[in-house]
Amino acid sequence: MPDNNQLAVQGSFDNIFSTDRTAELLESAKPFLELMMQNECALREIETKLNVLNDEFSTMYNYNPIETIKTRVKDPLSIVEKMKRKGIQPTIANIESSINDIAGIRVICSFPEDIYAIADILTMQDDITLIRRKDYIANPKPNGYRSLHLILGIPIFLSTGKKVMKVEVQFRTIAMDFWASLEHKLRYKHDIRKAEEISAKLKDCADAITVLDEKMQDIHNQIVRENREEN
Repeated sequence: MPDNNQLAVQGSFDNIFSTDRTAELLESAKPFLELMMQNECALREIETKLNVLNDEFSTMYNYNPIETIKTRVKDPLSIVEKMKRKGIQPTIANIESSINDIAGIRVICSFPEDIYAIADILTMQDDITLIRRKDYIANPKPNGYRSLHLILGIPIFLSTGKKVMKVEVQFRTIAMDFWASLEHKLRYKHDIRKAEEISAKLKDCADAITVLDEKMQDIHNQIVRENREEN
């Protein structure tokens, strides 16, 4: 036979998950769910454009500049935490105006020159607006992080009309992405943010990867030149 505490807990759950309460919770969450859906749609628009460019390069030049494309929509908890760090009330309007990376795409390219070529072609398309560009390849972060970050405006077409959404696109080479992924695991998963020796070693690795990228780019360019001369 259940005791009084168990009955009280059961009563609380019954109250929370009652039909009326469930309908109220779903109705209050609807604007947020719509916002997430719209960001998913914006991601698909940008991803399609990138895949089209990659297919065109493959057909025209027998070469794929894009190795992989990874997409993600920021989870609700991360959004709320980011709003708290900014000291902003997490309303739908505030989320839309103050967070640029709810929708994110990471584009992994073979070589540094591919990054700039694809980024330039993408931002020249007439339905895309370049909102912000941060080049951490030309100007790496102090820890050695290298990537090209773009905030793009892309329209999606809903039953209510056109809406421009923001998408963050990060371009990296395979080597840059390898370093960034491992650096994140080492630094944040194991709480070594204040370890100067380890930070210095990670920076050395980033510098070595930069040299590797440059050498691989030179080899690729040499092969392209020789093939052109032969043909």
